[in-house]
Amino acid sequence: MSILNVLMTHDRAFVAVDTLAQDAVTGERSEGAKLLLIPQHSIVVAGRGSGQFFLRLYHLCLEASFRRAFTIEQIMREVGPVMDQLWPNYIDAARIAQMDLDHLQAEFVVVGWSRSQERIVGTAYSKSVVEHPTRVEELVGGIAAPGQPLRGLPDSFEPEAIRAAGRRQADYLNAEEGREVAGGRFIVAFLRRGEVIVRDIGAI
Repeated sequence: MSILNVLMTHDRAFVAVDTLAQDAVTGERSEGAKLLLIPQHSIVVAGRGSGQFFLRLYHLCLEASFRRAFTIEQIMREVGPVMDQLWPNYIDAARIAQMDLDHLQAEFVVVGWSRSQERIVGTAYSKSVVEHPTRVEELVGGIAAPGQPLRGLPDSFEPEAIRAAGRRQADYLNAEEGREVAGGRFIVAFLRRGEVIVRDIGAI
């Protein structure tokens, strides 16, 4: 698993991810896009877990954003059921790739500006087994995944503090797994009303 952090206030937010990616079949490492935009609605979607699963969800969100009556509230309601529908196919693909099915997990966030509420809103989703529906949580203040290494640290929108948090998380995840599963560079999307700025804030 990789890193997925969100910090939100009423009028601004950031979403941060690392870039380390690994091919499930060959083990080859590369840099992955774990954070993508729906720019016409000032929405960020980001995930950790399977890159293919994340890209499929993003594609469906992007398609939905072309609807005439699109709202962020609508897409946030739809993501959970869509994850449940897609999960069996993900399990089948993982089985073909001879992946460890006991450790499959996907986490996803949708964060953006709500025109109806005139504030930043966000929802987090997590899925690990077919038998249970996707866990859906409204974000209040944000989320840190993994959160354990950041306990006790103050929240900050400063890039250096965001990167330092990412380094702590990468060290924690890599030690837990006994191999490098998080790393590369830290990509951060900063959101305000009518604006999303994506920055590479450096190596973790």
